[in-house]
Amino acid sequence: SEVSKCPEVPFSSEAYSVSAVSRGKELRLTLAPLGLGEPQHLVFHFGMSGSFRLCPITELPRHAHLRFLTRESPPRALCFVDARRFGSWRLGESWEPGRGPCVLSEYQAFRENVLKNLEDKAFDKPICEALLNQKFFNGIGNYLRAEILYRSKIPPFEKARTVLEALKEHKQARKKKNSSVTLSKKVKLMQESPDLLDLCHSVPMEVISAEKKLFDPDDASNYAAFKDWLQCYVVPGMSSLRDHNGRTIWFQAAPRFMLGLLTRTFSSANSPSTLLLPSSGSCVHQVSTHTSKRHPKAAAKPLEQAAEEEADRPRKGPARRRRKETTAVSKPEVLVKARRSRRTTARRGKGEAGSP
Repeated sequence: SEVSKCPEVPFSSEAYSVSAVSRGKELRLTLAPLGLGEPQHLVFHFGMSGSFRLCPITELPRHAHLRFLTRESPPRALCFVDARRFGSWRLGESWEPGRGPCVLSEYQAFRENVLKNLEDKAFDKPICEALLNQKFFNGIGNYLRAEILYRSKIPPFEKARTVLEALKEHKQARKKKNSSVTLSKKVKLMQESPDLLDLCHSVPMEVISAEKKLFDPDDASNYAAFKDWLQCYVVPGMSSLRDHNGRTIWFQAAPRFMLGLLTRTFSSANSPSTLLLPSSGSCVHQVSTHTSKRHPKAAAKPLEQAAEEEADRPRKGPARRRRKETTAVSKPEVLVKARRSRRTTARRGKGEAGSP
């Protein structure tokens, strides 16, 4: 289409077939002439709204940026549709460099790639952010990470390396313990207690192997089926925060002991409605503008509670001693001075001794 910024496709053929293979978040189309000629390869990334649709030539979608016409009469068009234009294609058959093995089609390689590279700085981040790193989790997107973490019952803000190292140790211990167990028993045990990396494979498999297609924007019943399938992502009652990439992470509300792991800080550089996840793994709790205007006391309460909790934490060395001294001495002195000031003012008003 005229508005697309993707490259022109230098391919011409009277008759050709279109085939596809996917890997992670990419899909490769091969246009193969039925007669003489070399095939043309295109690698697609779908962005947030990209999809393929087969429709009559007279009913082309508004944002059909690439069209392949059939030879039938009247012809139909296989269209790459992308309303937001975040999707793209490029010429050639090579996958994008830097992407790891596919969580679906290359599960064992995917698993090994994660566990043997735990020293990588990507795993310094919270697990909810690491799951979107396509170098290691090729194919996992925003809704999948929410569903995976919810089912694994792993705190989304836990450091990724901590989660995965524990997983590695647990897996080795279980493998040693179950060395004499039959294969069918091992499969059953994995299904009953899947680990995080198992879920990175099994959860997306549920979507693509469902009896009814769960992703069809033109079919209201299918979209309803997808919403019913979701257990965490945009589900009412779940909590949400925004990570460093501007992506919203959905998760089950954390209990008190988990909130104790999070350092609450407030940054004036962020808009009042932004919820940000700092690189340390802590989260910033901010109050929306709407809430703060309507209920100023309720809006300030979380920050006050955070300050009180921060003050109650034990400190070391001189800082701890100074805090104790301030608490024990300064507060009573302020109260005494205030009382003396009120008494002096009263005396002056009555003309008692001590007034000028």
